[in-house]
Order: sequence, then C-alpha cells, then structure tokens
Amino acid sequence: MRLGILGETRAWRDDGVEVPLGGPARRALLALLLIRPGEVVSAERLAEEIDPDGALSAHALQSQVSRLRTALGSAAVIERAGAGYRIVVPHDDVDACRFERLAGVGRAALREGDTGRAVALLREALELWRGPALSELPESETAQVAAVRLEEQRLAALEDRIEGELRLGEHRLVVPELRELVGRHPLRERLAGLLMRALFAEGGQAAALVVFEQTRRHLADELGADPSAELVTLHRELLSADPSPSPAAPPAQLTTFVGRAEEVAEVAELLRVARLVTLIGPGGVGKTRLSVEVAAVAADDVCFVELAALRDGAGLPQALLSAFGLRENGLHLEVGGQTPVDRLIAALSDRMLLLVLDNCEHLVEEVAMLAARLLAACPRLRVLASSREPLGIIGENLWHVRPLDDAAALQLFTDRARAVRRAFAADPATVRRVCAALDNLPLAIELAAARLRTLDIDDLAERLHDRLGVAARGTRTADERHRTLRSVVAWSWDLLSEPEQRAAQRFTVFAGGATAEAARPVCGADGETLESLVDKSLLEVVGGRYRMLETIRAYGAERLDAAGDRESARRAHVRHHLELVRTADPHLRQAEQLEWLAALAAEHANLLAAVRWAVEASQVETALQLLASASTYLWIRGTSASVAPQAIALLDAMVGDAPPAGLGEEYATCVLLAASGAAGRAVWQRHRSTAEKALAAAWSGAQPGRYPVGLLLWMMRNAGEADPHGAFALVSSQRDCSEPWVRAVAQYVSAFGPLGERDHARAERAFAAAAEGFRSIGDRWGTALTLDALAGLAGARGDRAEAIALTDEALTLTDQLGALEDSADLLVNRGDQLVGADLAAARADYAKAADLARRAGSSTYLAAALRGLGDIALLEQDLAAAERLYAEAVERIDPHWVKSLGNRARALAGLGRVAEARGDHAAARARYQEVAESAAVLDVPTPEALRLLGLPESLVEAVSRL
Repeated sequence: MRLGILGETRAWRDDGVEVPLGGPARRALLALLLIRPGEVVSAERLAEEIDPDGALSAHALQSQVSRLRTALGSAAVIERAGAGYRIVVPHDDVDACRFERLAGVGRAALREGDTGRAVALLREALELWRGPALSELPESETAQVAAVRLEEQRLAALEDRIEGELRLGEHRLVVPELRELVGRHPLRERLAGLLMRALFAEGGQAAALVVFEQTRRHLADELGADPSAELVTLHRELLSADPSPSPAAPPAQLTTFVGRAEEVAEVAELLRVARLVTLIGPGGVGKTRLSVEVAAVAADDVCFVELAALRDGAGLPQALLSAFGLRENGLHLEVGGQTPVDRLIAALSDRMLLLVLDNCEHLVEEVAMLAARLLAACPRLRVLASSREPLGIIGENLWHVRPLDDAAALQLFTDRARAVRRAFAADPATVRRVCAALDNLPLAIELAAARLRTLDIDDLAERLHDRLGVAARGTRTADERHRTLRSVVAWSWDLLSEPEQRAAQRFTVFAGGATAEAARPVCGADGETLESLVDKSLLEVVGGRYRMLETIRAYGAERLDAAGDRESARRAHVRHHLELVRTADPHLRQAEQLEWLAALAAEHANLLAAVRWAVEASQVETALQLLASASTYLWIRGTSASVAPQAIALLDAMVGDAPPAGLGEEYATCVLLAASGAAGRAVWQRHRSTAEKALAAAWSGAQPGRYPVGLLLWMMRNAGEADPHGAFALVSSQRDCSEPWVRAVAQYVSAFGPLGERDHARAERAFAAAAEGFRSIGDRWGTALTLDALAGLAGARGDRAEAIALTDEALTLTDQLGALEDSADLLVNRGDQLVGADLAAARADYAKAADLARRAGSSTYLAAALRGLGDIALLEQDLAAAERLYAEAVERIDPHWVKSLGNRARALAGLGRVAEARGDHAAARARYQEVAESAAVLDVPTPEALRLLGLPESLVEAVSRL
C-alpha cells in the first residue's frame, strides 16, 4: 500500500486503486500518524489536533481508529502503544518518507559529481508532491510544524535539482521556473544565485546582475541584512567575468528585423548540408544582419567573430582565440607551446559549432587559408562568412545578398521613421520612391529615415533626388549600389554640425567600440554631441558602449585623413589607453583584479590598436610603456601572444640591442612579451642577457621597479633555460621589498631553492609565506600558483586530505580567472591524489580535466588527463584501454616543456607496465629507457629525477635497474 500526505491525505493499493478513507476526522488521524511512521502519538494529542474544539472523546477516537484499521486492512497496521497509537508501515510506502530518502540520496550524488543520477533522483522525489503537505490539518500545531519542515526540504530539493540541471547545461529550461520561485521566495539567496547563473549562461549578464540588486534590496529592506559572502562572490564573478570560456555571441540588435525571413530559413537550411557558406554583396546590403539572424536560429553553438577592426591577417588566429574565449597561455608560463592555430584546432576538433566570420573582404586570403585548415581538421565545424567577394576555396557555397524587395523596403523605412517620429504616416508611393532612390539598401534606408526627426518626407525625397540625381532606380550593379550608399552616407555626414563631424571622424580610431568615458576625450566631444550622433544613426549604443557600423566607419576614416586629424586622434586614443592600463596595473594584483580584468578585456581590441599605432609610428617610448603597463593584464588573462608581433617589431626597430635610456624595465618586459609568441625564440636568445641586466638594474635600488609582474615572469621564463640561477637570484633577492606583491613573489621563487635540495620543510614554509602574502592583498593569480606548489608538497609527504583541500582552493581561484587549462591541470593533480582512495572521484576529475583541456585547446593538459585515465584503466586491468590512453598522451605532450616532463615520463612508464603485464619484457625495457632519458633533462641522479617527476617508488626502482 502507498500512503500520501504530500497533498491531500490519500491511500492506494498496490494495483493503484485508491482506498476510501472516510471523513475528515479519519483522514486527519491517518495524516498525524504518518508524520513519523512507527512513532507513538498520544491519544490526547490526536484528539486535540483532530478536533481543537474538544468534542472528540477518547471513545470517539478509538472508534475512528477502528474504522481506519478496517479501511487500510493488513497492509498498514495501527497499534495501541501505551497511552497512544502508532502506524506500522514500511517508510518507503509513505510519500513524505520516500521523498526525504530520495532527496537525500540525490543531494549526496550531486555533491559527489554524479549529476545525471542526482537529477533523476531529485525529479523522482519532487514528483511525489501533489499539493501542500498536510493541507487538511490547518489548525494542527504538529501538522504545521511538519508541513514547514517538508516544504523547506521540498524547496531545497528543487534547488538541488535545478543546480544539477544547470550543470547539465539545461539553463534555458530552468529560467522560467527560477523566476517564479524567486518571485515567491525573494529572500532565498540560493534561488537568486541559481537564477543569476542560469541567466548568465544564457548570455544575460545584465539580467543576472539585476537579480542580485533586487535580492540585495529585499534583504536590506525586510531583514536589514547584507547578501551572504557566497552571493557577493558570485556577483563579483559575474560582474567581471571574462567572456572566455564562452564563444562570442552575435552583436545585440537594437531594431526589428525586416524582410528576409525566408532568406534566414534558406541560409540556415543550406548550412545543414554545406560546411562553408559565404554571404556576398555590396556594403550596406545587410550581410551582417542576415548572418546575425541565421546564427540566432542555429541549433549548434555559435561563435561570432567581427573582423572589420582587424588591420591585417597576422592577428587573425589571435582574434579567433579571443572570440572563442581561449587563453594563449596558462598561469604556468608554457615555453615552446602550441601556435594559436594549433590551439584552435585542438579546441574545435570535436566540437559542433557554427563559426560566423563577419566582414572578411579586407582579409580574404588569410580568412580563406584559416577557414580551409579549420574545416579540414574539425569535421563538426561549419562556417558562415560575410564578404564583398568570395573566399574562393573548395566547398564554398555562395549566397548573394540582394537589396530588399519593395514591400520590405517600405516596411523598414516606416519602422525606422516611427522610431524618430511616432506619428509618422506618409503616402506609400512617396516612401517607395525614396526607397527606390536608395536602391532599397537597408543601411541607406536607415540613415535616410533617421533624418525625419527634422525633415518631412517630401523634403527628404527632394533632397535625395538632388543629391543622387535620380527619382528612382532600376536594376543596378553592386558597384553602382555601393556608390549610392556612399552618397547617402556623405549626405548624412554633410548634415552634421561641425562638432558632430569632428567627433564622428575621430571616433573611427577606436577598434572595438568605446565607452562614453573613452569617447569624450578622444573625440573631443561632450555627451550631448555623442548622443546626437546616436539619434542620427551614425553611432549605436549597445551594452553601454558606442559603436559605429563599418560602412560609416570607412567613410569617416577618409574624412579624418582629409582633415589631417588622424595623428592627433591616434595620439589621444593611445594617451587614453596608456592612462587606463597604468591605472589598472596595481589593481590587477589586488582583491579588485576581477573587476579590472573585465574592464581591460572590454578594451582589448583598442589596446592592440594603440600598441600597433605606437610601433608603426616609431613611438618607441610610448610603445614600451604601453606594453609594460599592460603586461600584468595580458599575462593573467592569457593573451600575451596577441602583442608578440608588435613587441618583436618594436625590438627590431631599436637601434642596437641596448634599451633606450630610462626604459630598461619596459625593454625587459617587451622581451618577455616578444618571447611569448611562436616566433619568439630567436628574439629571446638575442635579448635575454641585456634584458636581465636591465631588469636587475631596475630592481637593485632603494625604490622598487615600476612593473612587478616582470620579476615573476622572468623567473618562470628562465626556468627551462640551461642556467636559470641568475634569474633565481634576482627575484629571490626581493624578499625585503617594500611592495607586498613582490615580497610574495620572492618568497614563492626562493622556495624552489630548498625544493631542489630536497628540503621540503623549508620549501613548504617559503611557499606558505608566499601564499599568505598573495592572499593578504587578494591576488588570485599568485595565490593559485603557490597553492598548487603547496598541494604538491602535501601529496609528497602523504597528506592526501591537505593536498586535496589546497587544490580545491586553487581551483576556485582559477575558475574565477577563467583559466581553463590551469583548472584542468589542478583537476589532474587532484585526481592523482584520489586514485589510491576513491577511484570514481579520480576518474571524474580526469574526465572533467580532459573536457576543460579540449575546450581550452590545450594538448598538454589533455595529455595529462589522458595519462590519468590510463592509470585507472591499468588498475582495472583494461590493458587495451590503458595502452591507447597512454599512447595518445605521449603523442600530445610537448617533450620540450619542463612542466610536461612528469606526465610524459608517467605515460611512458605506463606503457612499460602494460608491456610487462603482457609479458613483453623487451618492450617494457625500451619504454623504461625512454623514461630515464626524459628524466636526464633534470640533471640529477635518475632515482631522484624520477621522484621529482612524480613516479611511484615501484616505477622508480624498475627504471633505475636499467
């Protein structure tokens, strides 16, 4: 029999037939007994709570019990016990008890990372509810206390289930439910946090932040309390979250989409069978808008890459990396790592995704080459490009984007006209004549319609006739349409006031849009002038940033050149962004680093443009200062390689290899940035010695240097060199520096001395001091580095719990920084600690690490995760799987990077153990010999080297016997 109190009190036989229980008193009696099955409830309390008026006598209660026994039969026994009664029934037969059990098991599964099982259990638990618990006992104190407890558990189970669904990527399904729940429970912070995460996963960062603000106000107004630390931390993460790890979404559209619904469906259908589709047509015809709408209906993930601001093809791979949210390097400096294209391929090889490349015409050859390579290497990738000319590669499908038809042009003009003049109503024939004069080009129509704020339709038609020399157009070629558009842009421009013209043409120096704070000084304009340009459709405002359409931008750039004002505008642009990175730099090493990382990430394209102009203009001092001031941001965000070509060009442009006077520290930082690129090895070898002297001079005086991050990066970059002792001495000598961050860096670096001497206790004290130093100022980057080192030492001395706790803390920090590859590395480390204690948890960590590494495009960390999975397969005696995983790991690992030596050695040793298990001792010896050769790089006795690389003692002995 099944018994229910989660709703009306009911009972069902095993065949599903409902048992008639009788009147309200009998149902109330059953409900009170079922609150805690098996526990005695006194007769006095039963009588009191069934009938608060006191009319139910002991005899009447006994009569109700007798009738209830008859109704339930032998499936549920009601016993007399002392002065009360109890019901004897299996707990799982009572819906409330079954709910509590399933919810508890589901919550445990969620904590253990078994998300799919957790969600299934929680859904099953919640389906038991048919309405409010114990709803038929509104006046019973016992029932109401139980009902409150059950409702709280129900809400907690709902939160657990939703959290699991978010982990499974079902954010779109849970947002409506979460909104309703938050509305009913505005003070419940966990619900607010879940809604914030769900909205952010959908791309609604602003909406997520609004939820936080509403919750904060409710807490303040009703409880006089602040949000919890957890909710505040989440708010900070979302407020400053780098768009990385999610691909760039299509640009937000501020206006309705008119006239191409069929085209959207047809292009989307074409993309289902063709892997490369290029939208071609003249400027202003609507290629970008069509691509945005096609992306919106795509079933796959979408990455939208705007290429208009990219000056040359050399930066194309980095632009795609940035759009995909992929870092170029991790917190641990990777020397000799993958090229940007290699990283793109690694990240996209197994991913089903639509890549939209917008405005390709000025980079056709470079886009064609990269698209062809990505499509060949990534079988699930599809590409939608927009260009004025085809890419010209095999497999390309062309879609000619033509002007709007007459009906759509009429609708577009009318919609845009009503946006500036609500009462707009005009003779359709006049509007058609205007649209025809504009060749039905969407951008031309929008520019003309914006003028109806000050002109009437007849005046507009007459002016266009005078300007274009026609009253209507017939069939036109693309070139002729482009001339028409240019004429309309010029006409709109000529109607601007002189301050508006100057502001618009100077705005063209921005590469990635601009905030009002940036636009005002660079454009030499006040807020009213900028807003006037928005009103006249020369600028748009999206997400709090001004931006300019490329066709208008191209015309404005010509006018800027004609006015002889380009250099002045460029200098203002560089000046603003140099001041920005100088202001941001110290904050990036403190508690507010997430907020400042987000602020600089929004200006990344502008920073690159400023550096490029300074280098091309031979402004050596300015360029060096820009690179040095931006270096902390570039390294923490993992985008240092994006400026490597400019850093190399700047070093090449210097007279000789000596740094300019007074700029030695900037020069050394430039060398570090130049060395971060794929072509940086030769530059590093040429400049290393001079740069080390310059850096030493900058940090040898009483006053600390200007760019502290250079010290840590210098040590990390030199770690793989034949003689790192000079770098070690330079950095570790700063232990008494007045700058707290530098002191922490010096402690971190100095720990490697005793570590190399096997004095783990002294090394641990130094790492702990460094961790405390970084923590005290709120730097997540440095803290994560030191926690990783401390976890390694804890694991080496056998303190698995401490190693895992430290790794967990480091993972929280790398997650906040968006460092996917470093999170993957830490997960592998945690998996290594768990293998001996919890094989399922270790497998989960290795699998998650592999997923993160694939998303980050990091072959090195993917190899480490595969090695870990190989270890598990070997423990489970699955030799075929172990051999496959180890072999794939060895193939992916870069043998020249010191940090990867341990995983390479362990994978090779794993292959040796597989061979031994098969009785192939010759093959095993060969693999162990490879392990010994790998360990020889460390230049210490083989057994010690093997231990440093993390090999277990049994393998150390096996390899050492060779």
